[in-house]
Amino acid sequence: MFELKFDRTLCEDCSTVDCLVRCQYMDFDVEEAKKEIMKLINGEDSVVLHECAICYVCEEYCKRGNHPFYLITDLQEKRGILPAPRPILRQWINLAIPGKKDFPHFPGAKEPVISLCLFPEYIGSIQGKLFEDVSVILGRHFFCQLVYLHFGKPSIIRARLPKIIENIANHGFKEVVFFHDECYSTFTSYANAYGINVPFKPVHLFEYLYGNLKKHESEIEPLNVKVAYQRNCSTRLTPWKEHYLDKIFELIGVERVERKYDRENALCCGGIIRSLQRYDLFVDVQKRNVEDMVRANAEYCVFNCPACYSSLAKKVQEKGLKPIMIHELCKLALRR
Repeated sequence: MFELKFDRTLCEDCSTVDCLVRCQYMDFDVEEAKKEIMKLINGEDSVVLHECAICYVCEEYCKRGNHPFYLITDLQEKRGILPAPRPILRQWINLAIPGKKDFPHFPGAKEPVISLCLFPEYIGSIQGKLFEDVSVILGRHFFCQLVYLHFGKPSIIRARLPKIIENIANHGFKEVVFFHDECYSTFTSYANAYGINVPFKPVHLFEYLYGNLKKHESEIEPLNVKVAYQRNCSTRLTPWKEHYLDKIFELIGVERVERKYDRENALCCGGIIRSLQRYDLFVDVQKRNVEDMVRANAEYCVFNCPACYSSLAKKVQEKGLKPIMIHELCKLALRR
């Protein structure tokens, strides 16, 4: 029903093949990368389909906006190449099926509204000056489904997403703030790539936080701390909003340390790699990432993704860094 907007000529004419050459989990020179990308655009088997770490990063490396990562996941499913064992896949598929405790409608919810996806544990943190008069929606009826890219089952996303969009749209919201980056990326990058209509404006948490911090700028107490930021997978799909994070850090008096594995060169938290049962790679990625934060003298590790926090928080704590979600860091600057 929904087809990927993909122009094969953009790949055929690409001289750098950055999507594969710059990959941090596979090793290709330009000539090798050209051969593999041709296999992919022809729908053929490729080592990429078997070795991809499902980190989304090639989507950002492609400056032509031709969606190489979405192509890879579509081909994995078409050719029956499952990155994760079937029991893990079934567990994730069942996870998103609404139960009796999931509500498709939140009567009385009004803008500004924040979707918490499947993270009810964060309800208590959505309070204070940054979240005055905010309504919250959450649950499986609002779960964005993008996680199935990690498991080579993107058809599940396209089958379920229209109903998720309808559930949100039925509230009459003109704008929805998405707490989870993956949700924002679903309703912007992914929906657009497959021609799926979204009748409301998705707002990223960074944009929301920055706007409200500006409203309370006179009340901000600079934190004067050094932080390392852990980019999560889905930020690769929507890099255009990353500038808000630097503005937030500047506003609250935070120094984002210069380090090897940051910005476009960031490493994954390792959580999904572990789910794929690639344990050696999982250990290596986390080790390099955390050691890089320590070398840069970071005091905090800042997260935007609850899943990344769960995967990496203990590791950074063991090395003396304080793990913290971005909205909690912002709240620290508005304590008075």
